[in-house]
Amino acid sequence: MQPLFLLFLATFSACVVPDPSNLVPAQANPTTVDNVLQATNPPDNPVELGKVHWLRDLDKGSIEAKRSGKPLLVLFQEVPGCSNCTQYGAGPLSHPLIVEAIESLFVPVCIYNNKGGADAEALRAFGEPAWNNPVVRIVRANHQDIVPRMADFRSPARLVSGMLHALSLSGAVAPNYLALLEEELLAREAGLETATFSMYCFWSGEGTFGQIAGVIATEPGFQDGKEVVRVQYNPNRVSRKELEKRTQPKGIQACSGNTGFRLDREPKYYLAQTPWRFVPMTTLQSTKANSLIGQGKSPEDLLSPKQLALYQKVTSNPQKNWPNAVGAGNLEQAWAAVSLLVF
Repeated sequence: MQPLFLLFLATFSACVVPDPSNLVPAQANPTTVDNVLQATNPPDNPVELGKVHWLRDLDKGSIEAKRSGKPLLVLFQEVPGCSNCTQYGAGPLSHPLIVEAIESLFVPVCIYNNKGGADAEALRAFGEPAWNNPVVRIVRANHQDIVPRMADFRSPARLVSGMLHALSLSGAVAPNYLALLEEELLAREAGLETATFSMYCFWSGEGTFGQIAGVIATEPGFQDGKEVVRVQYNPNRVSRKELEKRTQPKGIQACSGNTGFRLDREPKYYLAQTPWRFVPMTTLQSTKANSLIGQGKSPEDLLSPKQLALYQKVTSNPQKNWPNAVGAGNLEQAWAAVSLLVF
């Protein structure tokens, strides 16, 4: 009998599963893995500060920025604050990948904008108003702005874009996981469009669409008695016509509408057959990871250091009852669930 991965064609012409042994990333030092995951433990913050481990001393933060060469990411926040402040803390500042990027790529400092003492002095130094909505400044160790002041507290994409731009201007290499997060957040804020396609096998169909730039999410299911994949895509990057053109040679046909769709019980089938299913991912990460695994490739380049460390922990402890993160929906809740087994 031939190995399964040899039966899988790059064109996704059949519903088969690649050999998971081809999908294992390089092994990390166990001590390093534990250290990376330990930083996942959220601090006991007020809700306005999210899950980030903030310094509360601007001078200490400036010294660390100079020592490490990392930019300062300064949050000016009202604590306790209004609903805008709490929503910013519970939203962008609690997103696991944003938290990881802030803590690993920047020196995070929080200044309360409704307190006296050192906080008030910092406000005056930056010319920031008191009792204000959340503001983020990314600056050098000498407090010179690297990117324009960010006061759009309703947009997590604005924060991620500012972080990426600051890293680029600082000469740092921006990680791929953060660029993917920006792509998904910007697409969702601008508005996704949906199209449904029928094919011989929706497992291979998901893999096919996951390769296409501009596709953000795929879901396998049934519609009008056919196997279909419902695709959410960014119309600013790819059109429905282009999706049709790219997939028709593989026997995929566009459906006339999206009504009557019923989700299959096994989404992201290729991903779900491997230990990667226990790693919480964003929708775009899981869409692309599923496609890569279907091609017999590792998805590690899509993931953050903490996600990769978790994978190493999972594969080193297969006896644990790790929760399946495929289709979990809420990334923060999925991380919370798996953290119960990590620590």
